[in-house]
Amino acid sequence: MVMSILNGKIDDFFGLDVGTSGIRLAKLNHPSNTLQTYAYMPLDSKIAISDSKADQQQIAQAIKTLIAKSGIKTKNAAVGLPSQQVFTTLVDIERLEKDEIAKSIQLQADALIPTPIAESKIDWELIGPSPQDKTKVEVLLTSVSNSYAEAKLDMLETLGLNVIAFEPDNLAMARALIAPDSPQPQIILDMGNITTDVVIVMNGAPRLTRTISTGYSAIIKAAAQNLNIDESQATQFVAKFGLNPDKLEGQIYNAISGTIDMLVGELDKSIKFFSTRYQNAKIERIIVTGNASTLPDFPVHLANNFNVEVEIGNSWRNVTYSPDRQNELSTISWQYAVAVGLAERHSS
Repeated sequence: MVMSILNGKIDDFFGLDVGTSGIRLAKLNHPSNTLQTYAYMPLDSKIAISDSKADQQQIAQAIKTLIAKSGIKTKNAAVGLPSQQVFTTLVDIERLEKDEIAKSIQLQADALIPTPIAESKIDWELIGPSPQDKTKVEVLLTSVSNSYAEAKLDMLETLGLNVIAFEPDNLAMARALIAPDSPQPQIILDMGNITTDVVIVMNGAPRLTRTISTGYSAIIKAAAQNLNIDESQATQFVAKFGLNPDKLEGQIYNAISGTIDMLVGELDKSIKFFSTRYQNAKIERIIVTGNASTLPDFPVHLANNFNVEVEIGNSWRNVTYSPDRQNELSTISWQYAVAVGLAERHSS
C-alpha cells in the first residue's frame, strides 16, 4: 500500500524482503504464479536494525550478492517495509466519492498518524461499510516516515533497482497465507527474531495489524537465564523441545512459559479489541508462520488457549511449482511469506 506504484503493465519483478535475520527474495512468472526462483542470505540482526551508513552499505552489498546468486535479471522489485516502521490503522470516514475521501483523509491525517503529515508518506484503501456506523465507510490507512522510506529507496536505487512498490510486510504476508475469498476472520501470527506481527484478516482485507515487542530472541534469552546456560545451548534446547512439558522434566517449558504467556496475553488483547469493533465476527483459525511455526508445541499451546483451529502457514499456497519440489519448499515455507506475498502483488 505505501508508495504503491505497481500497475498492470509491470509483470516482470521480484519480491524483496529484508528482515532482521536475513534477506529473502522470490520471483514468480506471471500471470500463472509459477515459481521461477527464490533465494536467502542470513543477516546479523544488529546490522539489520542499524541506521548507520556502514551497516546500510553492508546490507546493500548483501542484496546485490543475493540477486546475482539467484540469477534474477529484472531490476524491478516490490519491497517489504518492516511492520515496526509502518503505522497502520482503520478509520471510519463519511461516505464520499473516492477523491473526496482522499481529501478528507489528508485533512484528518495529523490526528490519525503518529508522525507529522509533511514528514510522512500516506496511502489508504477503501475496505467497505463501517461495522459501527452505517453512514460511514471503513478505510485502511498506512503511513511511513519520509526519512525511512527515502533512505531505503536511495539505498536500493544505488544497486540499480527500480522499486515499483513499497508494501508493509504484514499485508504482503496476508496475501501469501490467506485465500482472498475467505469471509471468516483469521489471524496470522508471525514470530520474528525481535518482534511478532499479528494480522487479523476478514473478507480479504486486514482489519487489525499489530507488532508485539516479543520475538524468538526473547524466548531464547529466557531459556538461557532461567536455566543458567549460554544462548547457543538455549537455542538448541528451545528448537528441540519447545513447549513440550514432558521433555527434560519440563525444564525448557518452565523456563520459557512466562515469555510465551506474555505473547499469548498480547494476542488475547488483540482478539478482544477486534471483537469490540466486529461484534458478530468469530475468529475461524490462527495461522502461524516464522518461528511460531517451528517452535515445538507452540501451535498446540495456542489451540488450547483460544479454542480455535491452528494451522501452519503455507507461503506457497498460491504458487505453481513442480510436485517434486514439495519437500524442498515446505521445509522453508515458514520464512518466505513476505517475499512470496510481495511477488504475488499482480493478482491482488
